Amino acid sequence: MTKIKLCGITKEDDIHVINELLPDYIGFVFAGKSRRYISFDMAKKLKAKLDNRVKAVGVFVNEDIENIVYLIKNKTIDIVQLHGNEDTKYIDALKKKINAPIIYAYQIKSKTDIEKIDKNFDFILLDAGAGCGETFDEALLEGFEGEYFLAGGLSPDNIQEKIIKLHPFAVDVSSGIETEGKKDATKMRRFVNLVREVTNDSY
Repeated sequence: MTKIKLCGITKEDDIHVINELLPDYIGFVFAGKSRRYISFDMAKKLKAKLDNRVKAVGVFVNEDIENIVYLIKNKTIDIVQLHGNEDTKYIDALKKKINAPIIYAYQIKSKTDIEKIDKNFDFILLDAGAGCGETFDEALLEGFEGEYFLAGGLSPDNIQEKIIKLHPFAVDVSSGIETEGKKDATKMRRFVNLVREVTNDSY
């Protein structure tokens, strides 16, 4: 069964729907420039109301390592997702301070981007861009082997087709379950149900 991540969660109402649907992961975005940005305090309040069967992912862009350590240690997040230009030195320093899985996000614009992927992370995420809401050229993934989170432009309208074609380990959606910039409970339910209808032979 393809894993599901609902990203960009900011409100208590969202958590109520999530606890009903029980996706595998949710995402809190801590990147200040994002319209889905959430404060550390609000994320902690929402995590306290989250069903413990759902893992909370913190999404960061070149964040101060100590802030990530703080969020892991106070149990606001369970998993770290890096979406910036974090280099090997940064990642090594982070790994020494936390005992939590890391998802490393790659923006896929060309075949060269695929060739640069380092599979030595707990998870990798392949995206068309940082929250751009667009899908990337599926042909770029031809011959690519390994588990990954698929992100970028996913919605109830295309999710089953994407899973059938690409067999991702997990799918990651944000704008595709929103209406006028806010999470839409109907779209959230539809997205999760559609994913669960598909048999992903890889998992």
